[in-house]
Amino acid sequence: MKFSLINASPNEELEDRERARAIASLPPLGILYLAAVLKGYGVEVSVLDQPAKGLTVEEAARWAEKEDPDILGFSATGSSGKTAANICSKVKERNPGIITVFGNHYATLNPDRILAKYPSADVIVRGEGERTVPELVDCLEKGGSLKDVKGITYRDQGRIISTSDRPLIEDLDSLPFPDRSSIDSEYHCMIAGANVAPKKFTSIISSRGCVYRCRFCACSQIARHRWRPRSVKNTLDELLLLTSQGYRQFILTDDSFTTNSKRVIELCRAMRRERIDMDWICEGRVDTCSYEMLWEMSKAGCKILLFGIESANQRLLDYYRKQTTPGQSERAVKTARRAGIEIIIGSFIVGAPDESRQEISNTIKFAKSMPIDLPQFNILGAYPGMEIWNELVGKGRLSPEEYWETGVPVPTLSLSAVPHSEIRQMLREALYEFLRRPHFILEEMARTLGSGFRMNFVLNNLSRIRAIRENIRSGA
Repeated sequence: MKFSLINASPNEELEDRERARAIASLPPLGILYLAAVLKGYGVEVSVLDQPAKGLTVEEAARWAEKEDPDILGFSATGSSGKTAANICSKVKERNPGIITVFGNHYATLNPDRILAKYPSADVIVRGEGERTVPELVDCLEKGGSLKDVKGITYRDQGRIISTSDRPLIEDLDSLPFPDRSSIDSEYHCMIAGANVAPKKFTSIISSRGCVYRCRFCACSQIARHRWRPRSVKNTLDELLLLTSQGYRQFILTDDSFTTNSKRVIELCRAMRRERIDMDWICEGRVDTCSYEMLWEMSKAGCKILLFGIESANQRLLDYYRKQTTPGQSERAVKTARRAGIEIIIGSFIVGAPDESRQEISNTIKFAKSMPIDLPQFNILGAYPGMEIWNELVGKGRLSPEEYWETGVPVPTLSLSAVPHSEIRQMLREALYEFLRRPHFILEEMARTLGSGFRMNFVLNNLSRIRAIRENIRSGA
Protein backbone atom coordinates (compact mmCIF):
# COMPACT_ATOMS: atom_id res chain seq x y z
CA MET A 1 0.00 0.00 0.00
CA LYS A 2 0.99 3.61 -0.45
CA PHE A 3 0.70 5.98 2.51
CA SER A 4 0.90 9.75 2.03
CA LEU A 5 1.29 12.10 4.99
CA ILE A 6 0.43 15.79 5.26
CA ASN A 7 1.54 18.19 7.98
CA ALA A 8 -1.16 20.86 7.89
CA SER A 9 -0.66 24.64 8.00
CA PRO A 10 -2.06 26.86 10.79
CA ASN A 11 -5.79 27.57 10.63
CA GLU A 12 -6.69 30.76 8.82
CA GLU A 13 -8.76 32.19 11.69
CA LEU A 14 -6.03 31.87 14.31
CA GLU A 15 -5.49 35.02 16.30
CA ASP A 16 -1.86 34.38 17.25
CA ARG A 17 -0.73 33.42 13.76
CA GLU A 18 2.85 34.50 14.41
CA ARG A 19 3.24 31.97 17.20
CA ALA A 20 1.51 29.29 15.13
CA ARG A 21 3.78 30.00 12.17
CA ALA A 22 6.82 29.74 14.44
CA ILE A 23 5.73 26.29 15.59
CA ALA A 24 4.87 25.26 12.03
CA SER A 25 8.30 26.39 10.81
CA LEU A 26 9.96 23.43 12.56
CA PRO A 27 10.39 20.08 10.80
CA PRO A 28 7.35 17.84 11.56
CA LEU A 29 9.12 15.23 13.69
CA GLY A 30 6.00 13.14 14.31
CA ILE A 31 5.44 12.58 10.61
CA LEU A 32 9.14 11.95 10.00
CA TYR A 33 9.20 9.27 12.71
CA LEU A 34 6.11 7.70 11.17
CA ALA A 35 7.61 7.80 7.69
CA ALA A 36 10.71 5.98 8.93
CA VAL A 37 8.63 3.32 10.70
CA LEU A 38 6.37 2.72 7.68
CA LYS A 39 9.31 2.45 5.30
CA GLY A 40 10.77 -0.14 7.64
CA TYR A 41 7.62 -2.20 7.06
CA GLY A 42 7.99 -1.88 3.30
CA VAL A 43 5.24 0.71 2.87
CA GLU A 44 5.68 3.30 0.12
CA VAL A 45 5.58 6.74 1.77
CA SER A 46 5.38 10.34 0.58
CA VAL A 47 5.30 13.45 2.78
CA LEU A 48 4.04 17.00 2.33
CA ASP A 49 4.89 19.70 4.85
CA GLN A 50 2.25 22.22 3.84
CA PRO A 51 3.51 25.29 5.78
CA ALA A 52 7.11 24.73 4.62
CA LYS A 53 5.94 24.65 1.00
CA GLY A 54 3.53 27.54 1.47
CA LEU A 55 0.68 25.67 -0.23
CA THR A 56 -3.00 26.57 -0.03
CA VAL A 57 -5.66 24.04 0.94
CA GLU A 58 -6.48 23.53 -2.72
CA GLU A 59 -2.83 23.04 -3.66
CA ALA A 60 -2.33 20.53 -0.85
CA ALA A 61 -5.41 18.63 -2.02
CA ARG A 62 -4.02 18.54 -5.57
CA TRP A 63 -0.72 17.19 -4.21
CA ALA A 64 -2.61 14.34 -2.53
CA GLU A 65 -4.59 13.72 -5.70
CA LYS A 66 -1.37 13.48 -7.71
CA GLU A 67 0.24 11.13 -5.17
CA ASP A 68 -2.85 8.91 -5.32
CA PRO A 69 -2.16 6.95 -2.08
CA ASP A 70 -4.28 4.16 -0.63
CA ILE A 71 -4.18 5.92 2.76
CA LEU A 72 -3.83 9.65 3.41
CA GLY A 73 -2.74 10.67 6.90
CA PHE A 74 -2.90 14.10 8.51
CA SER A 75 -0.80 15.36 11.42
CA ALA A 76 -2.64 18.22 13.06
CA THR A 77 -2.37 20.21 16.27
CA GLY A 78 -5.00 22.38 17.87
CA SER A 79 -3.81 25.25 15.69
CA SER A 80 -3.93 23.35 12.38
CA GLY A 81 -6.78 20.86 12.70
CA LYS A 82 -9.33 22.79 10.64
CA THR A 83 -6.86 23.17 7.79
CA ALA A 84 -6.24 19.43 7.82
CA ALA A 85 -9.97 18.73 7.83
CA ASN A 86 -10.56 21.09 4.91
CA ILE A 87 -7.85 19.41 2.84
CA CYS A 88 -9.29 16.02 3.74
CA SER A 89 -12.78 17.05 2.60
CA LYS A 90 -11.51 18.23 -0.79
CA VAL A 91 -9.50 15.05 -1.33
CA LYS A 92 -12.43 12.83 -0.36
CA GLU A 93 -14.75 14.62 -2.79
CA ARG A 94 -12.45 13.69 -5.66
CA ASN A 95 -11.49 10.23 -4.43
CA PRO A 96 -14.26 8.74 -2.23
CA GLY A 97 -12.38 5.44 -1.96
CA ILE A 98 -9.29 6.83 -0.26
CA ILE A 99 -8.87 6.01 3.44
CA THR A 100 -8.15 9.08 5.57
CA VAL A 101 -6.45 9.03 8.97
CA PHE A 102 -5.92 11.82 11.52
CA GLY A 103 -3.24 11.87 14.22
CA ASN A 104 -1.38 14.14 16.68
CA HIS A 105 -2.82 16.32 19.47
CA TYR A 106 -5.89 17.53 17.56
CA ALA A 107 -6.94 13.97 16.83
CA THR A 108 -6.03 12.47 20.20
CA LEU A 109 -8.06 15.02 22.17
CA ASN A 110 -11.09 15.25 19.82
CA PRO A 111 -11.63 11.87 18.12
CA ASP A 112 -15.42 11.70 18.40
CA ARG A 113 -15.91 15.35 17.50
CA ILE A 114 -13.79 15.06 14.35
CA LEU A 115 -15.63 11.98 13.10
CA ALA A 116 -19.00 13.55 13.91
CA LYS A 117 -18.27 16.82 12.11
CA TYR A 118 -16.23 15.58 9.15
CA PRO A 119 -17.65 12.65 7.13
CA SER A 120 -14.41 12.72 5.12
CA ALA A 121 -12.38 11.52 8.15
CA ASP A 122 -12.30 7.73 8.46
CA VAL A 123 -9.93 6.79 11.30
CA ILE A 124 -8.45 8.66 14.26
CA VAL A 125 -5.12 7.49 15.70
CA ARG A 126 -4.92 8.45 19.36
CA GLY A 127 -1.58 9.05 21.07
CA GLU A 128 1.71 7.77 19.70
CA GLY A 129 1.33 6.41 16.18
CA GLU A 130 4.54 4.49 15.55
CA ARG A 131 3.05 1.17 16.70
CA THR A 132 -0.59 1.84 15.84
CA VAL A 133 -0.25 2.97 12.22
CA PRO A 134 1.68 -0.11 10.94
CA GLU A 135 -0.96 -2.33 12.55
CA LEU A 136 -3.69 -0.23 10.95
CA VAL A 137 -2.06 -0.53 7.53
CA ASP A 138 -1.71 -4.30 7.93
CA CYS A 139 -5.33 -4.58 9.04
CA LEU A 140 -6.63 -2.57 6.09
CA GLU A 141 -4.43 -4.41 3.60
CA LYS A 142 -5.61 -7.82 4.81
CA GLY A 143 -9.25 -6.80 5.25
CA GLY A 144 -9.14 -7.37 8.99
CA SER A 145 -11.34 -5.90 11.70
CA LEU A 146 -10.49 -2.43 12.99
CA LYS A 147 -11.69 -3.42 16.46
CA ASP A 148 -8.48 -5.42 16.82
CA VAL A 149 -6.27 -2.34 16.40
CA LYS A 150 -5.59 -0.61 19.73
CA GLY A 151 -5.52 3.17 19.98
CA ILE A 152 -7.95 4.12 17.20
CA THR A 153 -11.44 5.61 16.84
CA TYR A 154 -13.51 4.92 13.73
CA ARG A 155 -17.02 4.60 12.32
CA ASP A 156 -18.91 1.36 11.94
CA GLN A 157 -22.35 1.57 10.33
CA GLY A 158 -22.84 5.11 11.57
CA ARG A 159 -21.61 4.42 15.10
CA ILE A 160 -18.36 5.88 16.46
CA ILE A 161 -16.23 3.21 18.09
CA SER A 162 -13.04 3.60 20.14
CA THR A 163 -10.74 0.67 20.78
CA SER A 164 -8.73 0.43 24.00
CA ASP A 165 -5.79 2.79 24.49
CA ARG A 166 -2.44 1.62 23.25
CA PRO A 167 0.32 1.57 25.88
CA LEU A 168 3.00 4.22 25.60
CA ILE A 169 6.20 3.20 23.86
CA GLU A 170 8.55 2.34 26.71
CA ASP A 171 11.76 1.84 24.73
CA LEU A 172 12.17 4.96 22.60
CA ASP A 173 15.55 3.67 21.42
CA SER A 174 13.65 0.99 19.50
CA LEU A 175 12.30 3.62 17.10
CA PRO A 176 14.23 4.46 13.94
CA PHE A 177 15.55 7.99 13.55
CA PRO A 178 13.16 10.41 11.83
CA ASP A 179 13.32 10.11 8.04
CA ARG A 180 14.38 13.66 7.20
CA SER A 181 15.00 12.61 3.58
CA SER A 182 11.20 12.50 3.13
CA ILE A 183 11.10 16.29 2.92
CA ASP A 184 13.23 18.68 0.92
CA SER A 185 12.36 21.98 2.59
CA GLU A 186 14.76 24.36 4.30
CA TYR A 187 13.90 25.10 7.92
CA HIS A 188 14.66 27.90 10.36
CA CYS A 189 13.76 28.50 13.98
CA MET A 190 11.59 31.55 14.68
CA ILE A 191 11.37 32.77 18.26
CA ALA A 192 9.37 35.91 19.06
CA GLY A 193 9.62 36.95 15.41
CA ALA A 194 13.38 36.50 15.15
CA ASN A 195 15.13 33.92 12.98
CA VAL A 196 17.61 32.43 15.43
CA ALA A 197 18.86 29.58 13.25
CA PRO A 198 20.01 30.72 9.80
CA LYS A 199 22.32 27.75 9.13
CA LYS A 200 21.22 24.24 8.10
CA PHE A 201 18.75 23.49 10.86
CA THR A 202 16.52 20.70 12.11
CA SER A 203 14.72 19.54 15.24
CA ILE A 204 15.33 16.55 17.49
CA ILE A 205 13.62 15.10 20.55
CA SER A 206 15.54 13.27 23.27
CA SER A 207 12.60 12.43 25.53
CA ARG A 208 8.82 12.34 25.50
CA GLY A 209 6.32 13.50 28.06
CA CYS A 210 6.36 15.51 31.27
CA VAL A 211 5.76 14.72 34.93
CA TYR A 212 4.50 18.22 35.75
CA ARG A 213 0.82 19.15 35.68
CA CYS A 214 0.68 22.79 34.60
CA ARG A 215 -2.95 23.78 34.10
CA PHE A 216 -2.25 25.61 30.82
CA CYS A 217 -0.66 22.59 29.07
CA ALA A 218 -2.18 19.44 27.57
CA CYS A 219 1.12 17.56 27.45
CA SER A 220 0.56 15.75 30.72
CA GLN A 221 -2.75 14.33 29.49
CA ILE A 222 -1.26 13.25 26.15
CA ALA A 223 1.76 11.65 27.85
CA ARG A 224 -0.25 10.31 30.81
CA HIS A 225 1.92 12.22 33.30
CA ARG A 226 5.00 10.22 32.33
CA TRP A 227 8.48 11.21 31.19
CA ARG A 228 10.40 8.75 29.00
CA PRO A 229 13.97 9.51 27.91
CA ARG A 230 15.95 8.09 25.05
CA SER A 231 19.36 6.79 26.09
CA VAL A 232 22.29 9.19 25.84
CA LYS A 233 23.94 6.86 23.30
CA ASN A 234 20.88 6.72 21.06
CA THR A 235 20.49 10.50 21.13
CA LEU A 236 24.19 10.98 20.48
CA ASP A 237 24.08 8.59 17.51
CA GLU A 238 21.37 10.71 15.90
CA LEU A 239 23.38 13.89 16.50
CA LEU A 240 26.43 12.27 14.88
CA LEU A 241 24.26 11.35 11.89
CA LEU A 242 22.97 14.92 11.62
CA THR A 243 26.52 16.24 11.73
CA SER A 244 27.52 13.92 8.89
CA GLN A 245 24.53 15.20 6.89
CA GLY A 246 25.70 18.80 7.19
CA TYR A 247 23.32 20.08 9.85
CA ARG A 248 24.78 22.95 11.88
CA GLN A 249 21.94 23.92 14.23
CA PHE A 250 19.08 22.12 15.97
CA ILE A 251 16.34 22.64 18.51
CA LEU A 252 15.48 20.11 21.21
CA THR A 253 11.69 19.93 21.24
CA ASP A 254 11.47 17.97 24.51
CA ASP A 255 8.65 19.06 26.78
CA SER A 256 10.95 18.51 29.74
CA PHE A 257 14.59 18.38 28.63
CA THR A 258 16.08 19.57 31.93
CA THR A 259 14.06 17.18 34.13
CA ASN A 260 17.08 14.97 34.83
CA SER A 261 20.22 17.09 35.20
CA LYS A 262 22.49 14.02 35.44
CA ARG A 263 21.30 12.85 32.03
CA VAL A 264 21.70 16.32 30.49
CA ILE A 265 25.27 16.58 31.81
CA GLU A 266 26.10 13.11 30.49
CA LEU A 267 24.74 13.97 27.05
CA CYS A 268 26.58 17.31 26.90
CA ARG A 269 29.87 15.72 27.89
CA ALA A 270 29.38 13.03 25.26
CA MET A 271 28.73 15.72 22.64
CA ARG A 272 31.97 17.46 23.55
CA ARG A 273 33.87 14.18 23.57
CA GLU A 274 32.61 13.36 20.07
CA ARG A 275 33.37 16.94 18.92
CA ILE A 276 29.82 17.63 17.78
CA ASP A 277 30.08 21.22 16.60
CA MET A 278 26.44 22.33 16.43
CA ASP A 279 24.55 25.29 17.87
CA TRP A 280 21.37 24.30 19.66
CA ILE A 281 18.27 25.60 21.40
CA CYS A 282 16.11 24.17 24.17
CA GLU A 283 13.60 24.98 26.89
CA GLY A 284 14.21 24.64 30.61
CA ARG A 285 12.41 24.91 33.92
CA VAL A 286 13.69 27.54 36.33
CA ASP A 287 13.71 25.08 39.23
CA THR A 288 15.81 22.37 37.53
CA CYS A 289 18.77 24.37 36.21
CA SER A 290 21.93 24.06 38.27
CA TYR A 291 25.08 25.99 37.37
CA GLU A 292 26.91 22.75 36.57
CA MET A 293 24.24 21.64 34.11
CA LEU A 294 23.96 25.04 32.44
CA TRP A 295 27.74 25.30 32.12
CA GLU A 296 27.90 21.87 30.48
CA MET A 297 25.08 22.86 28.11
CA SER A 298 26.88 26.06 27.16
CA LYS A 299 30.16 24.24 26.49
CA ALA A 300 28.30 21.66 24.37
CA GLY A 301 26.86 24.34 22.08
CA CYS A 302 23.59 25.45 23.70
CA LYS A 303 23.16 29.01 22.44
CA ILE A 304 19.55 29.77 23.32
CA LEU A 305 17.65 28.75 26.43
CA LEU A 306 13.96 29.54 26.86
CA PHE A 307 12.73 29.62 30.44
CA GLY A 308 9.04 29.21 31.30
CA ILE A 309 8.82 32.04 33.82
CA GLU A 310 5.09 32.67 33.23
CA SER A 311 4.27 35.30 35.89
CA ALA A 312 5.67 37.67 38.50
CA ASN A 313 2.72 36.89 40.77
CA GLN A 314 2.97 33.89 43.09
CA ARG A 315 -0.83 33.71 43.27
CA LEU A 316 -0.99 33.05 39.53
CA LEU A 317 1.96 30.65 39.53
CA ASP A 318 0.10 28.66 42.17
CA TYR A 319 -3.09 28.83 40.11
CA TYR A 320 -1.22 27.51 37.07
CA ARG A 321 0.28 24.80 39.31
CA LYS A 322 3.69 25.75 37.97
CA GLN A 323 5.49 24.76 41.21
CA THR A 324 7.99 27.62 40.85
CA THR A 325 8.54 31.07 42.37
CA PRO A 326 9.58 34.43 40.90
CA GLY A 327 12.76 34.17 42.97
CA GLN A 328 13.66 30.89 41.28
CA SER A 329 13.17 32.56 37.90
CA GLU A 330 15.51 35.41 38.79
CA ARG A 331 18.19 33.01 40.02
CA ALA A 332 17.86 30.72 37.00
CA VAL A 333 18.30 33.59 34.53
CA LYS A 334 21.33 34.95 36.37
CA THR A 335 22.84 31.46 36.64
CA ALA A 336 22.35 30.81 32.92
CA ARG A 337 24.00 34.12 32.11
CA ARG A 338 26.93 33.30 34.39
CA ALA A 339 27.23 29.82 32.85
CA GLY A 340 27.70 31.31 29.38
CA ILE A 341 24.34 30.75 27.67
CA GLU A 342 24.42 33.38 24.91
CA ILE A 343 20.71 34.15 24.51
CA ILE A 344 18.13 33.80 27.27
CA ILE A 345 14.44 34.13 26.47
CA GLY A 346 11.74 34.40 29.11
CA SER A 347 8.25 33.12 28.35
CA PHE A 348 5.37 34.82 30.16
CA ILE A 349 1.61 34.21 30.32
CA VAL A 350 -1.01 36.84 31.14
CA GLY A 351 -4.79 36.84 30.97
CA ALA A 352 -5.74 34.31 33.66
CA PRO A 353 -9.50 34.25 34.44
CA ASP A 354 -9.34 36.83 37.25
CA GLU A 355 -5.92 38.42 36.61
CA SER A 356 -5.94 42.14 37.34
CA ARG A 357 -4.31 44.97 35.41
CA GLN A 358 -1.87 45.38 38.29
CA GLU A 359 -0.86 41.74 38.08
CA ILE A 360 -0.33 42.01 34.31
CA SER A 361 1.78 45.14 34.90
CA ASN A 362 3.76 43.28 37.57
CA THR A 363 4.70 40.60 35.04
CA ILE A 364 5.69 43.17 32.41
CA LYS A 365 7.86 45.04 34.93
CA PHE A 366 9.36 41.74 36.07
CA ALA A 367 10.34 40.90 32.48
CA LYS A 368 12.04 44.28 32.11
CA SER A 369 13.94 43.86 35.37
CA MET A 370 15.55 40.56 34.40
CA PRO A 371 18.75 40.14 32.35
CA ILE A 372 16.98 38.26 29.55
CA ASP A 373 17.55 39.00 25.88
CA LEU A 374 13.93 38.75 24.82
CA PRO A 375 10.53 38.29 26.48
CA GLN A 376 7.92 36.09 24.83
CA PHE A 377 4.53 37.35 26.00
CA ASN A 378 1.53 35.06 25.59
CA ILE A 379 -2.15 35.56 26.32
CA LEU A 380 -3.62 32.55 28.09
CA GLY A 381 -5.70 30.36 25.80
CA ALA A 382 -7.93 27.41 26.63
CA TYR A 383 -7.81 24.26 24.49
CA PRO A 384 -9.09 20.70 24.95
CA GLY A 385 -6.77 18.67 27.13
CA MET A 386 -5.89 21.55 29.44
CA GLU A 387 -7.11 21.57 33.02
CA ILE A 388 -8.04 25.24 32.56
CA TRP A 389 -10.33 24.17 29.70
CA ASN A 390 -12.03 21.63 31.95
CA GLU A 391 -12.41 24.20 34.73
CA LEU A 392 -14.03 26.79 32.46
CA VAL A 393 -16.33 24.20 30.88
CA GLY A 394 -17.35 23.01 34.36
CA LYS A 395 -18.18 26.56 35.42
CA GLY A 396 -20.29 27.13 32.31
CA ARG A 397 -18.00 29.90 31.03
CA LEU A 398 -16.81 28.00 27.98
CA SER A 399 -18.86 26.14 25.37
CA PRO A 400 -16.79 23.09 24.33
CA GLU A 401 -18.78 22.54 21.13
CA GLU A 402 -18.14 26.12 20.06
CA TYR A 403 -14.40 26.22 20.73
CA TRP A 404 -13.07 22.63 20.61
CA GLU A 405 -11.50 23.18 17.21
CA THR A 406 -10.12 26.67 17.65
CA GLY A 407 -9.46 27.16 21.33
CA VAL A 408 -10.31 30.52 22.88
CA PRO A 409 -8.40 33.35 24.58
CA VAL A 410 -9.42 33.14 28.23
CA PRO A 411 -9.88 36.93 28.70
CA THR A 412 -12.74 36.88 26.15
CA LEU A 413 -14.82 34.60 28.36
CA SER A 414 -15.54 37.02 31.19
CA LEU A 415 -16.95 40.53 31.27
CA SER A 416 -15.01 41.20 34.48
CA ALA A 417 -11.63 40.27 32.97
CA VAL A 418 -9.22 42.83 31.55
CA PRO A 419 -10.41 43.15 27.91
CA HIS A 420 -8.54 40.99 25.46
CA SER A 421 -7.85 43.92 23.13
CA GLU A 422 -6.40 45.93 26.01
CA ILE A 423 -4.07 43.10 26.99
CA ARG A 424 -2.86 42.75 23.39
CA GLN A 425 -2.03 46.45 23.28
CA MET A 426 -0.27 46.29 26.66
CA LEU A 427 1.91 43.43 25.45
CA ARG A 428 2.78 45.11 22.12
CA GLU A 429 3.86 48.23 23.96
CA ALA A 430 5.72 46.19 26.58
CA LEU A 431 7.77 44.35 23.95
CA TYR A 432 8.55 47.57 22.11
CA GLU A 433 9.62 49.30 25.32
CA PHE A 434 11.70 46.29 26.36
CA LEU A 435 13.67 46.26 23.10
CA ARG A 436 14.32 50.00 22.89
CA ARG A 437 15.63 50.62 26.42
CA PRO A 438 19.04 52.37 26.09
CA HIS A 439 20.81 50.29 28.76
CA PHE A 440 19.40 47.11 27.22
CA ILE A 441 20.69 48.07 23.77
CA LEU A 442 24.15 48.85 25.19
CA GLU A 443 24.26 45.54 27.06
CA GLU A 444 23.17 43.64 23.97
CA MET A 445 25.82 45.33 21.85
CA ALA A 446 28.51 44.52 24.41
CA ARG A 447 27.48 40.88 24.58
CA THR A 448 27.29 40.68 20.78
CA LEU A 449 30.90 41.67 20.14
CA GLY A 450 32.74 38.62 18.86
CA SER A 451 29.62 36.46 18.57
CA GLY A 452 28.28 35.86 15.08
CA PHE A 453 25.36 33.93 16.54
CA ARG A 454 24.26 36.87 18.68
CA MET A 455 24.89 39.32 15.84
CA ASN A 456 22.26 37.55 13.72
CA PHE A 457 19.85 37.58 16.65
CA VAL A 458 20.32 41.29 17.32
CA LEU A 459 19.97 42.28 13.66
CA ASN A 460 16.74 40.32 13.40
CA ASN A 461 15.38 42.13 16.42
CA LEU A 462 16.26 45.56 15.06
CA SER A 463 13.80 44.93 12.24
CA ARG A 464 11.43 43.50 14.83
CA ILE A 465 11.48 46.79 16.76
CA ARG A 466 10.46 48.70 13.63
CA ALA A 467 7.64 46.28 12.89
CA ILE A 468 6.29 46.50 16.45
CA ARG A 469 6.44 50.30 16.34
CA GLU A 470 4.40 50.37 13.13
CA ASN A 471 1.83 47.97 14.59
CA ILE A 472 1.44 50.16 17.66
CA ARG A 473 0.97 53.25 15.51
CA SER A 474 -1.58 51.56 13.27
CA GLY A 475 -3.38 49.85 16.14
CA ALA A 476 -2.93 46.46 14.45
